Amino acid sequence: MQLTLHPFELKFRYTFTISRKSKDVQPLLVVALEQDGFSGLGETADNAYYHITVPKLMEDINAHRALIENYHLTTPEAFWETMYPLLKDNLFALCALDLAAHDLYAKMQGKKLYEVWGLDISHNPMTDYTIGIDTVENMVKKLEEFPWPIYKIKLGTKDDIAIIKELRRHTNATFRVDANCAWGVEETLRNAAAFAELGVEFIEQPMPAENREGMKEVFAKSALPLIADESCITESDVAACKGLFHGINIKLTKCGGITPARRMIAEARQLGLKLMTGSMNESTVGTSAVAHLLPYLDYVDMDGPLLLAEDVADGVKIVDGKIYYADRPGTGAILK
Repeated sequence: MQLTLHPFELKFRYTFTISRKSKDVQPLLVVALEQDGFSGLGETADNAYYHITVPKLMEDINAHRALIENYHLTTPEAFWETMYPLLKDNLFALCALDLAAHDLYAKMQGKKLYEVWGLDISHNPMTDYTIGIDTVENMVKKLEEFPWPIYKIKLGTKDDIAIIKELRRHTNATFRVDANCAWGVEETLRNAAAFAELGVEFIEQPMPAENREGMKEVFAKSALPLIADESCITESDVAACKGLFHGINIKLTKCGGITPARRMIAEARQLGLKLMTGSMNESTVGTSAVAHLLPYLDYVDMDGPLLLAEDVADGVKIVDGKIYYADRPGTGAILK
């Protein structure tokens, strides 16, 4: 296979703020793998929380360039198993390679990726649109500028209940709340009780992942379902979420790609957990890959391209929360 790396820095539509950081630009890396006249694309974004930068991604992938370029792809899963021991300390880099391998493999079959898996897309969930932390006036302005059926509201302030009350005055849309580890037990229970009366569907990662005892208490008493994010990074975390959360949010970049994500999905279903995939502000390259997992899911947060002021790719389209696949094999993503 031929390996090509494409680093980008994309501007956000608005400053993107969550409980622990703000940013105006999203650095990301697109990976291209070519074989037998076909080319597959994968992507991963940088993330300060996990100490991932684009230079680090490129360094770790280039360290194995000779092996990759001498590799002949048979299945994405076999390629992942080959690369995992080499990149187990940088699953973001492994994700980009795995997504590119899946795109390449499906193109070699002349099929869309979900067709390779034999999935039915007729009941796909809709994606939410994220409203980052801001002044309540600006959060209302974003709602009004971007009418949407489902919003994910980033929280973690001293005025979280007041924010949701004010936002509710301006829309009947479904709300999902993401605290990004910002709360404690009492705050989570208090907020859950209030939000249950305000049309909030669930709360994502209310407390730090290490607070397992606190999550046990919250799980037993919460008025709303709880979805794990920072508490569910890789395959080994899925079983540990049982009894602490009602569902898990799988991020392809964090777990190492589609290959482990599908195993996580199967295990979560066996455990009776709800399933969601999230985004890390990827462009349409990474978002198009996520879209092919939709038939497996209960919820999806794949609004990355909608949050960006610019994009580097064409592929999946998102209109009023509904996802439309590109009429191309593979994931459907192409660089502009």
